Amino acid sequence: MIGKAISHYRILEKLGEGGMGEVYLAQDTKLDRRVALKFLPAQLASDGEFKERFKREAQAAAALNHPNIITIHEVAEYESRPYIAMEYVEGEPLKDLITKKDLPINKVIDISMQICEGLAKAHQAGIIHRDIKPQNILLDKDGRVRILDFGLAKLKRAAMLTQIGTTLGTVAYMSPEQAQGKEADPRSDIFSFGVVLYEMITGKLPFKGEHEAAVIYSIVNENPEPLARYKSDLPDELQRIVDKAMEKNPDMRYQHVDDLGADLRKLKVEVESGVTKTLMTKAKPSPSIAVLPFTNLTADKEQEYFCDGMAEEIINALTHVEGLHVVARTSAFSFRGKEVDVREIGRKLNVGAVVEGSVRKAGHKLRISVQLVKVADGYRLWSEKYDRHTGEECCPEDIFCIQDEISMAVVDKLKVKLLGKEKEKLIKRRTEDLDAYSLYLKGRYFWNKRTEESLRKAVHYFEQAIEKDPGYALAYAGLADSHILLAEYSLLPPKDAFPRAKAAVMEALEIDETLAEAHTSLAFIKTLNDWDWIGAEKEFKQAIEFNPGYATAHQWYAEHLTMTGQYAEAIAEFKRAQELDPLSLIIGVASAVTLFCGTRRYDRVMEECQKVLEMDPNFGGALNVLGMVYRERAMYEEAIEAFQKARTFDEGNTWVTAELGHAYAVSGNRSEAQKVLDELEQLSKRSYVPPDNIALVYLGFGKKNLTFEYLEKAYEDRSVGLSWLKADPIFDSLRSDPRFIKLLKKVGLEK
Repeated sequence: MIGKAISHYRILEKLGEGGMGEVYLAQDTKLDRRVALKFLPAQLASDGEFKERFKREAQAAAALNHPNIITIHEVAEYESRPYIAMEYVEGEPLKDLITKKDLPINKVIDISMQICEGLAKAHQAGIIHRDIKPQNILLDKDGRVRILDFGLAKLKRAAMLTQIGTTLGTVAYMSPEQAQGKEADPRSDIFSFGVVLYEMITGKLPFKGEHEAAVIYSIVNENPEPLARYKSDLPDELQRIVDKAMEKNPDMRYQHVDDLGADLRKLKVEVESGVTKTLMTKAKPSPSIAVLPFTNLTADKEQEYFCDGMAEEIINALTHVEGLHVVARTSAFSFRGKEVDVREIGRKLNVGAVVEGSVRKAGHKLRISVQLVKVADGYRLWSEKYDRHTGEECCPEDIFCIQDEISMAVVDKLKVKLLGKEKEKLIKRRTEDLDAYSLYLKGRYFWNKRTEESLRKAVHYFEQAIEKDPGYALAYAGLADSHILLAEYSLLPPKDAFPRAKAAVMEALEIDETLAEAHTSLAFIKTLNDWDWIGAEKEFKQAIEFNPGYATAHQWYAEHLTMTGQYAEAIAEFKRAQELDPLSLIIGVASAVTLFCGTRRYDRVMEECQKVLEMDPNFGGALNVLGMVYRERAMYEEAIEAFQKARTFDEGNTWVTAELGHAYAVSGNRSEAQKVLDELEQLSKRSYVPPDNIALVYLGFGKKNLTFEYLEKAYEDRSVGLSWLKADPIFDSLRSDPRFIKLLKKVGLEK
């Protein structure tokens, strides 16, 4: 080929060859510039379908115009052999740079940020690289990153190359889903980038093996060695970024490369300012822990509540320790009855240690075993057994003492410094009555299920707990929360539910004015029923000050911020709530609602809903939000299907029924919409139906007068739905109407 004229290109020299063909340096005689020509291998060029796909991929990549991506000038053929003419860049492959020297951390971050910027541009255009590796990344003479071969990796997979020397390097950078033959999406590029980042830092590949199958097994099943094994004095945040980029489950990975880039930019500032170095040398990372539900080793099912209580009380106690990150009950308890490796649990919950325990009862003898396990290596840091008698001579204090002993021992082993006040918080008991305590735990168990039946059971158990111990503040807070949700889910009229909720919460605060759960309940009452937005904010902040680790406080505060249009602040609060309770279904759905209202980035909203549905395909809240997204995109068939499914799994919630009726109406299926409207009006004669639910169906019909008539009735009822007037896109068509503006002012959402 040397010296040949290919169209208006004259071949000067061969630059290299690989699985996707040969690359030559050429002179563009028309524009008098040097270019690189990449020729598709002859054996692949004979496949017409393959050639056509090659051209489509290359043409799509040619549309990219970004300083961190090599520019493609044209796609053409020479003697039936396709080739790409691209920008020629004099520089050094990242692979060579990694091999030659130990890269300083600021250089690693700078290169990584540029890779993220190039990938972000491609992903925005709907193009996935599929083969991010150091060989496909150049650094030009000015140190600028240039990414090669966009769109070609998909062809490489299809080519089924068998040369070990060629494919092994590529296999080592595959995402788990690619390694298993599944379809790649932008998150696959993020995983591959994580491998590159790991290699830049350590000089080693995270996944290794003697042959291709061994490498694939490692990618899918094994965890890389910590960065610190190869290099000391690294920012703790860098390990977190690498871990999140290389999460095996795509849903636990960075969902967008620009989020990864944002974390790198923040780290760069910290490194340059010296803040990170100070943290590394003078302080250890904040310890983090999850307390798993204790295993019931007895045949007595009633013992399950005691087992849960052991774990829950330890969680509540540890939450008050400053500097200790404690995962909330909902997420920790999601592993109940599952055989999951402790390292996998640690990754999913993002914690460094796990508390496991078991309870065995024989006659009046009770044995509680507990151990503290380090997630990184599964090493047992500490274990202990507690033997007690539970006969008539046993007092409730014995059980509480066991919980206190375990809590203090865990804290000690985690090397958390206890101040006087923290120690006082840690051993503070809410009740001395073991029966009341057990009833409270049953109440919270059913409250977390959030169905009509379970909420009514929760009320029953909280009332029984209060009857056993009238001074039990937590039971009053639980009773308040149950009535709040009964109103929020339209299962009780607000005029019935909220006075009961407020009476219970005031009792709780009378007993203990520092109880975060009670301040959270009062704040949400002020939000949903009083429309006292300033008072609610004050109560939320007070609750979080008393207990920063209470996930529900952050969740409900985020919802309050969403309702008032403070979307950036709401997203930040949801981030904190999800850190505390990463596997909570309701927090995941509520976070999606904030993105739905505040950002209108519907792809992101759907991603959040899909994460929830992967954990529980029957969670009606996520299906309902999906329906709302489809409605806003005018995909009415999909919206109707989603609302119908949500209705199946969320019986009793008339808001979902109203959304279905609205979707029928706006889609033009007026007869079905009318059936839903008739159903709601008939139901309202037998039980409570919020008037704003009926208003939604009339809004779908375009009947504004009737819509406002029912919205006014909702105002008279103090319906919870009116709290969403400012935020919910469903009301966009009404926003310029003076009646709507007046209603917003009456609810306090406009001045």
